[in-house]
Amino acid sequence: MADLDDLRKGNNFAIGVTSGEQRFHVKGAANLPWGMKDQLSRIFNPATGKAVMLAFDHGFIMGPTSGLERIDLNILPLVEYADCLMCTRGILQSVVPPTVNKPVCLRSDAGTSILTELNDNVIIDIEDAIRLNVSAMAVMLAIGDTSYEAKTIANLYKMVDLGSRYGIPVMGVTAVGKQMARDARYFGLASRICAENGAHIVKTYYCEGFDKVAAACPVPVVIAGGKKLPEKEALELCYKAIQDGAAGVDMGRNVFQSPSTQAMIQAVHAVVHTGITAEQGYELYQDLAK
Repeated sequence: MADLDDLRKGNNFAIGVTSGEQRFHVKGAANLPWGMKDQLSRIFNPATGKAVMLAFDHGFIMGPTSGLERIDLNILPLVEYADCLMCTRGILQSVVPPTVNKPVCLRSDAGTSILTELNDNVIIDIEDAIRLNVSAMAVMLAIGDTSYEAKTIANLYKMVDLGSRYGIPVMGVTAVGKQMARDARYFGLASRICAENGAHIVKTYYCEGFDKVAAACPVPVVIAGGKKLPEKEALELCYKAIQDGAAGVDMGRNVFQSPSTQAMIQAVHAVVHTGITAEQGYELYQDLAK
């Protein structure tokens, strides 16, 4: 057992130093089986190593929140600009046409809603993910939640066991309780726990010192967009995260709640994949929104 009386803060992250064992465009995936690499290559563009994931799974706890009242009208026009779709199996089967031919990161746990205490989740049947031909499965971790931390970690490693058996990568999603500090120490801990338990991708939040979070995580980290921000601020968030080592973004509300959703996702895509600045991204957004 770790000696918690001598828990020293990490300080040697070798930020900017690429692993000498990096032989594949997805961080930490060099030793994975071919099928896993194939799925990850569908999500992360081999040319850039980055991904723009469009998250619209919010309804599984929030219901028809703003921008997601009609997935067919609000979200489907955006999918051509995304590298990967993150949604629930219900929406995937009922609304998303299979002809869109986009990789799917399936929300693979569910339980409580915003009407009760969140995070009391269970995982879906792996056979459903296989039938849906998804490229990844997303499972939430409630690190620091005394009631559900152990249960959600167990959900992750069970899903990793199943995903490894059938060649489907797993994304660990770090949930942040109201009592948790949104800082690099917390997100670094939560992200590393995801990776240590076998997650192939980690979704977490951007914060000051994020370069340490990304450097200390041996698998790709994509950032959550979080609450709706003004478009320029959201693009600055994307730019800073990529510059600090993020492998992409998994954005929802900052895209589908934008006044011009198609312009916004194209601007995000350009910032992530082409290296333009946030200011250039905002100019692109304004031009496309006309």
